[in-house]
Amino acid sequence: MLTAIIAISGLAAGFGLLLGFAAVRFRSEGDPVVERIDSLLPQTQCAQCGFPGCKPYAEAIVDGAADINRCPPGGEATIRALADLLERDAKPLDPERGEERLPALAVIDEDLCIGCTLCIQACPVDAILGAAKLMHTVIASECTGCELCIEPCPVDCIEMVPETVTLGTWRWPKPGADTSAVIAASPNPASA
Repeated sequence: MLTAIIAISGLAAGFGLLLGFAAVRFRSEGDPVVERIDSLLPQTQCAQCGFPGCKPYAEAIVDGAADINRCPPGGEATIRALADLLERDAKPLDPERGEERLPALAVIDEDLCIGCTLCIQACPVDAILGAAKLMHTVIASECTGCELCIEPCPVDCIEMVPETVTLGTWRWPKPGADTSAVIAASPNPASA
């Protein structure tokens, strides 16, 4: 009985070491440059850059298939960060991709919603809840403001509302930036 326990323990230890070696030896990691670029992108998955999400855009930048100035949600700050990381010159945002805007969230007018589920299918981050023929709602903490849910809505019940500025979401304005839009979007402009 004791020899069986020792034999099984020895086999388990041997296979454990073999699996540990295989995990280290055959581990496949992604490109670290792609991962660093992806971490700088805003993760809206909006496809405004011409790619289906932030990770494919990062891969295209590394492959040379895309330039660093194609991300409207990231705007100038992201372009500068990418330029610093890749040791390139910063460029203005590509106007064909859109323009930089204040962060916004999708809001569904639940009285108008017919429950078609087209917005749910369009949302790349699953921020919309609802069921067929029932009203839908947006999980504000999950919404990235990508606007992909607006076009498929047949009753135009989705509106993009500027994100409410709180102590947790307020950021220093960029040097030389027009701060009137930030002050107007704050909950109490008089205190700004």
